[in-house]
Amino acid sequence: MTTPEQDRWSRVKSRLRSNVGEDVYTSWFARMDLEGVQEESVRLSVPTRFLKSWIQAHYAERVLSCWQAEMPEVHRIDLTVRSAVRPVVQKEAPAPVEARRSPAPELRSTATAPVSANHDALGGSPLDPRLTFASFVVGRSNTLAHAAARQVAEGRRGDPVMFNPLYIHAGVGLGKTHLLQAVTWAGNSGNERKVLYLTAEKFMYGFVAALKTQTALAFKEALRGIDVLVIDDLQFLQGKSTQAEFCHTLNALIDAGRQVVIAADRPPSDLESLDDRVRSRLAGGLVVEMASLGEELRHGILKSRVAAARAHHATFEVPEEVLSYLARAITHNGRDLEGAINRLLAHSKLNNRPVTLEMAEHEVRDLIRPQEPKRIKIEDIQRVVARQYNVSRSDLLSSRRTANVVRPRQVAMYLAKTLTLRSLPEIGRRFGGRDHTTVLHAVRKIEALVSKDTALSDEVESLKRQLQE
Repeated sequence: MTTPEQDRWSRVKSRLRSNVGEDVYTSWFARMDLEGVQEESVRLSVPTRFLKSWIQAHYAERVLSCWQAEMPEVHRIDLTVRSAVRPVVQKEAPAPVEARRSPAPELRSTATAPVSANHDALGGSPLDPRLTFASFVVGRSNTLAHAAARQVAEGRRGDPVMFNPLYIHAGVGLGKTHLLQAVTWAGNSGNERKVLYLTAEKFMYGFVAALKTQTALAFKEALRGIDVLVIDDLQFLQGKSTQAEFCHTLNALIDAGRQVVIAADRPPSDLESLDDRVRSRLAGGLVVEMASLGEELRHGILKSRVAAARAHHATFEVPEEVLSYLARAITHNGRDLEGAINRLLAHSKLNNRPVTLEMAEHEVRDLIRPQEPKRIKIEDIQRVVARQYNVSRSDLLSSRRTANVVRPRQVAMYLAKTLTLRSLPEIGRRFGGRDHTTVLHAVRKIEALVSKDTALSDEVESLKRQLQE
């Protein structure tokens, strides 16, 4: 049976949650406990010194006002740091918040400059309430990524981390952000773990702002106190100092057994702007590619979007023949599929007409794009060439110069230059750290041979077909 004091505390927490929003509440107040109420003061506790400092610097007045809405006689909040055994007051006296004497809380020496930019970043990037696991459509191309993301989301504090980091890569509009936000929504729903979702841009903004306001230490401490750090669009992470800080944060979290989830538009090995150490650490976890959407999956996404639209527009119907046409014709990405449904909904509602195949053909004609050629990766070239010539991939990367290895290596370098956009130095790096002049020699050698050696020309064309299928 709850006491009146506990009931009052529950109402104060509800007010605070409504006041600051779910994400901020989960990040900073979920682990705040009530220690006692005495006349005009309330004693609260948090588990870390950093939380205490942060709440005093940014939210003391809000906490006080929420208490005063329940108990007008309260004029002071005493915030302490508790131990695992019992509440422990730190050596310095609790910093009081007194409405009548001081309009603003006293700041700790570590936060003498404004830290609103830090707070904005650590509040996380905006989340779309539609991007949950319930609305994610699973198909052949994303089954593994979905399963890995669910595994992360369903973990509990203290559980061993199965794969760290989880690195998901895919092209535009294939569902990376949907999965990352679904992990964040699911992870924060139980309030057991602190899950923070940040775009790479938001991470950069927060770190640079922390440097400017001389609060970088607090920013780092807060990041490393996260249970699950989710970073989206890592390919946009720029700047040596920012990348160095990301590397330190990544290492600190992984070494502490905290989960890191990352998404980008390419695998770690292709993030040429990142330091080798970062690429190596990213590749050391589970790297999962979300492939292009198959027709069956596109059809499922369309049906899901129609069902979502019908929740607000009960009479909206899309005939099966229209869904089949859209699934066949729109092949680029999931955002185009959603855009097609939105257009049909708008056209149908505004003109008071049912959706027909003729309407669909007219409204989505600009979304029907020519099929993009498959993006070929150097790893794929090395694998296919090694299989064709019965050597290992490690042979291609080694310093061996026997004839049965040199020719396949040169063919692989030639294909890397002709089928990818990688520069000669990058190709050399990916072939065991060779100089770009070695790559150029290989390319010119194979170009000269295919022009006069029919058997080699046929082999190279066969390899190209295998890679492009």
